[in-house]
Amino acid sequence: RRHCYATKSNKIRKLRLPGGQLGIQYVKKKTKGPQTPSGDHGRIHGIPRVAKQKYSNKHMAKNKKSVSRAYGGVLSGGAVRERVVRAFLVEEQKIVKKVL
Repeated sequence: RRHCYATKSNKIRKLRLPGGQLGIQYVKKKTKGPQTPSGDHGRIHGIPRVAKQKYSNKHMAKNKKSVSRAYGGVLSGGAVRERVVRAFLVEEQKIVKKVL
């Protein structure tokens, strides 16, 4: 290991190498990945959970950073659905007010 302390960055995995040898592989930390900006902080499905600096154009292609729907890489599917339903209900309310 890198050092003897059991810290979050010092995790290893044991591997079986060719020839029956044992080796180690350092395990990277799990990242939170992209979140929705709304209060619930839901995850955005379809976008890889990598470290923040890996989202630059140098490390990740543009098509990997978004999803093919409205508000693709910004809002989760549930948040988009919620917005659409809310907008629909508001419009319906306006129509009802106009009729009455």
